[in-house]
Amino acid sequence: MEFFKNTNIDFLGKKWYFLSFSLIFSIAGILSLAFWHGLPLGVDFQGGTLVDVKFVNSPDDAKIRHAVDAAGYHDAKIQRFGAVANNEVIVNLPVRETSEQALDKGRNEIVTAFEKYFGAGEAGKIDLNNTSTGQLSDYLLNKDPLHLGTDAATRYGELARQITSFRDKNRSGVLSSIDELNGTVPPQVIAALKDGAFTSQFGVRSVQIVGPQVGAQLRKQAALATLYSLAGMLVYLAFRFEWIYGVAAVVAVFHDTLITVGAFSLTNKEVTLTVIAAILTLIGYSMNDTIVVFDRIRENIKLLRRESLSEIVNRSINQTLSRTVLTSGLTFLTVLSLYLFGGEVLHGFSFALVVGILIGTYSSIAVAAPMLVAYQDWRLAKTGAAVVPGAARRSSKIRA
Repeated sequence: MEFFKNTNIDFLGKKWYFLSFSLIFSIAGILSLAFWHGLPLGVDFQGGTLVDVKFVNSPDDAKIRHAVDAAGYHDAKIQRFGAVANNEVIVNLPVRETSEQALDKGRNEIVTAFEKYFGAGEAGKIDLNNTSTGQLSDYLLNKDPLHLGTDAATRYGELARQITSFRDKNRSGVLSSIDELNGTVPPQVIAALKDGAFTSQFGVRSVQIVGPQVGAQLRKQAALATLYSLAGMLVYLAFRFEWIYGVAAVVAVFHDTLITVGAFSLTNKEVTLTVIAAILTLIGYSMNDTIVVFDRIRENIKLLRRESLSEIVNRSINQTLSRTVLTSGLTFLTVLSLYLFGGEVLHGFSFALVVGILIGTYSSIAVAAPMLVAYQDWRLAKTGAAVVPGAARRSSKIRA
């Protein structure tokens, strides 16, 4: 299927426009990385404590900020998670400790601070939305509402697990009232809970810690993965075509990566492990698109020996334009849908792919291919004779 037929667009004639576009966005990204937002690393890379909090009703962001400040975390990042109707936020706390005790400490500090700003029950009562299975089991065992005998500990442990499982799986971590447990546990248990428990307006669903040493190691591995992929592609293209093809393709992919990372800095979006996965994906995607154009250039060099390299490159780009628009366009629509409807979890990943596919498709036409002509022009100025890339193995030379 051909989307375009017999196009004759002078892409190389617009190379200075392309160069200006690339320079503007590349320099803007570099300046943002160096002087403005820097590289906004997520908790995966810089370390920290992630606290996932679910609210019964839509929370006031100002109250959340005050509560976190009251807990002593003045540099915390607060981010809505998922759809607004989910009433869920992620609180990213700076690293203090990385032990198991730090998990409980961070959780307790957040719970205590949030109770102050979002309401708490009577003193001495347990919070069903923030209590553990063990604490709930001990409470029921102490109350003994079912008047059990020797197997009381086992039975109340099972009931406590049923309550917390219903809370976490059926109510996404928060109960709006104790009456929601009707039908889940016996009425005597519900009566005992009403006597000594309450449901707060929030529930801490999970607490995760990533230490600074792990974050530094992940940063190093992410950088190495990107560099190794570029080096491997350079070697492959140098062997499959010629070294100038490899250099042109790697420069184009580096250009794509720089602009994509710059876009994250300019928009102050966090770079996480999933974003690195997206960048590695777009490196492969951009390289594949570039190879398609290069392969057509190499074929046309053999067929169109009387034409200049500029004419061959222009014709090759026009011949592959229909394929480029169809494949890149469909892929772009897919990742755009993922960006718009995929939710907060996939937001960074899909944003990287949206930007990367646009820039990767552009660079195959506007960066990689013109570099072949620029190389020939450089050889012409230096030696007076330009070796046609792709024809060197036949020892074919053209005169200017």
